[in-house]
Amino acid sequence: MAEISAKLVQELRQKTGAGMMDCKKALIENDGNIDEAIDWLRKKNLVSAGKKSDRIAAEGLVDTYIQPSGRVGVLIEVNCQTDFVARNEAFKALVKNLAKQAATADSVESLLAQPYIDSETGTVEEFIKQTIATLGENIQVRRFVNFAIAEGTQGVIDSYIHTGGRVGVLVELGTQTESVAANSEFQTLARNAAMQVAACPNVEYVSVDQIPREIAQKEKDIEMGKDDLANKPDNIKEKIVQGRIEKRLKELALLDQPYIRDQSISVEDLLKQAKAQLGGDIQVNRFVRYILGEGIEKQEISFADEVAAQMGTK
Repeated sequence: MAEISAKLVQELRQKTGAGMMDCKKALIENDGNIDEAIDWLRKKNLVSAGKKSDRIAAEGLVDTYIQPSGRVGVLIEVNCQTDFVARNEAFKALVKNLAKQAATADSVESLLAQPYIDSETGTVEEFIKQTIATLGENIQVRRFVNFAIAEGTQGVIDSYIHTGGRVGVLVELGTQTESVAANSEFQTLARNAAMQVAACPNVEYVSVDQIPREIAQKEKDIEMGKDDLANKPDNIKEKIVQGRIEKRLKELALLDQPYIRDQSISVEDLLKQAKAQLGGDIQVNRFVRYILGEGIEKQEISFADEVAAQMGTK
């Protein structure tokens, strides 16, 4: 039997749009012959569903899964082509199951290869293809992240979904003792922190000291080159730029944001208050925010053109 390399599987996927596991199986069944593998996939009606993978999927849902213990959490984005399918109950159920399964996956590829939670025999990838055939749209698991509280440490993971699944946040709060981690006030704090991140689209880091030096330098270079400083002495220019940089970096840091429920205090002040109330140190360890479809170039097509294309008249 010929060796089936990952490169060969990828080549077959590009030619057919079929799933990874189907392409591998087709190559095994046909001793690595790519042309015969294509025919094998066509006979199995696996290429037709794959053709939908050429369609741009920029709609869909962002969803989360938090284990009952609060020590493991997932944030996932699954895309489809239209908001109509994104609101379909079958699609919603698929996304929820994928979020749950992603808790034990380390990549999209490994998630797709898992046995699907609602199927006795098929993989995640195979079930997604069935759903594509049923709903008539391309569906893609775009990305996910999973957090787990490190062994021997205490904390809680929580999430927040905003605007009907278009924005999602996963956050991890750490503390020193199990009793604090189990306190309902601490858990509410985690949820409020997730809401805070969702409300602050410019925030990318927990604190200013986490911002990479090259980011700060880039911001400085931009400010130094602005026209309104061109005629100012270097020492004055340096002071003005320093003030602007400090303000800009604070805009990127979660702890420096005004708290959404009380604008008179910052998020850092909120954590200090919680520490005084509950005891022990409390900190935001990390967070991730997904915005549905960010970075995907949407294809503009009229409804009439789409119908014509599907009817084969255009």
